Amino acid sequence: MTLAEKILAAHCGKKKISPGELINVKVDLVLSNDITAPIAIKEFRRIGVKKVFDPKKVVMVPDHFVPNKDIASAEQAKMMKEFALQQKLVYFEVGEMGIEHVLLPEKGLVLPGDVVIGADSHTCTYGALGAFATGMGSTDIATAMATGEIWMKVPPTIKFVYSGKLRKWVSGKDLILYTIGDIGVDGATYACMEFTGDAISRLSMDSRFTMANMAIEAGAKAGIFSVDQNTLDYVKSRAKRPYKVYESDKNSQYSKVIEYDVSKIEPQVAFPHKPSNTRPISKVGKVEIDQVVIGSCTNGRLEDLQIAARVLRGRKVNKRVRCIIIPGSREVYLQALRKGLVKLFIEAGAVVSTPTCGPCLGGYMGVLAAGERCVSTTNRNFVGRMGSPQSEVYLANPAIAAASAVLGRIAGPEEVGR
Repeated sequence: MTLAEKILAAHCGKKKISPGELINVKVDLVLSNDITAPIAIKEFRRIGVKKVFDPKKVVMVPDHFVPNKDIASAEQAKMMKEFALQQKLVYFEVGEMGIEHVLLPEKGLVLPGDVVIGADSHTCTYGALGAFATGMGSTDIATAMATGEIWMKVPPTIKFVYSGKLRKWVSGKDLILYTIGDIGVDGATYACMEFTGDAISRLSMDSRFTMANMAIEAGAKAGIFSVDQNTLDYVKSRAKRPYKVYESDKNSQYSKVIEYDVSKIEPQVAFPHKPSNTRPISKVGKVEIDQVVIGSCTNGRLEDLQIAARVLRGRKVNKRVRCIIIPGSREVYLQALRKGLVKLFIEAGAVVSTPTCGPCLGGYMGVLAAGERCVSTTNRNFVGRMGSPQSEVYLANPAIAAASAVLGRIAGPEEVGR
């Protein structure tokens, strides 16, 4: 069996499972946020169950519209908070919370071998830790909160093999954008993307989180990495409960195997209005911009901020550009403060926000007007994703985003002398 199949088999009490099979799976963690939790709570109450199956395994994080941007978002957050406190769930209030997919791994709430479901499509982020993690609708989440189980069809696994040495300024964001550009936004529909190869083994955990996060942008059910020493080092100081590491068998049956030589991959930019509409930075041309966003569950971790700081150090944000930097969690914010990054960003002319999803989904803290263009380290650039349907979002890594903020157009870090 593949890595994903082994995890799912262990959680449904079977020795062997195959793609296409319908199974009932016990879950290790159920997640929702201030947008999706209220719907799940209403459905949970409609079922008539009084208590969740295990309060230690149900997590609620206010991160999309908080600190509350208006009365409607305040009501959403209030409903979630009251339910979480009444049920004694794992809950993080503003001030100690972060963007959910940055926060949960940091807190050791997700571990290798887990099955995690969340009422958020980017729940697949946790596959970086060797967990099977997937997004589901709020009604499925309500059922899982009540029973501790979900039913699902076993997905096939596509194996992606990345070999070679990364070029300068190329990161996990570029590998996943290049991959999506190659296979399309439906290239892995309902499949598990298994990321392997010697280039992956040298990739940082932050870059792995980025790649797993965007598996959904290829239509995947999940994205997953094998557990190696990097993973174990990350988990070691965070884990507060036992976990089990699974590996794909050498004779695993994959629906497809796709190979890439990463030495041929440049930093990538996804043009509007699909994450698959990618171009190498050398073929972008002159595209003037109005805004830059560095952050999100895709690229709001410390490594991302450090990369942006390397480009912005000693430089100023272009006077016609808004540059918004959003640490992914309180811990990332504190680390950035200790390392002097926040001071550097502010002196460069950027604004630094409290952790929030904010502009990624057009929520607040950077909504675009008609005709405006934004370079963003987020994961989606659909029509109207960040505001006006007449605006444009270009996806890129933090180095390109920072260089673009300086020059007022999409640019690589070499163009600012980095």
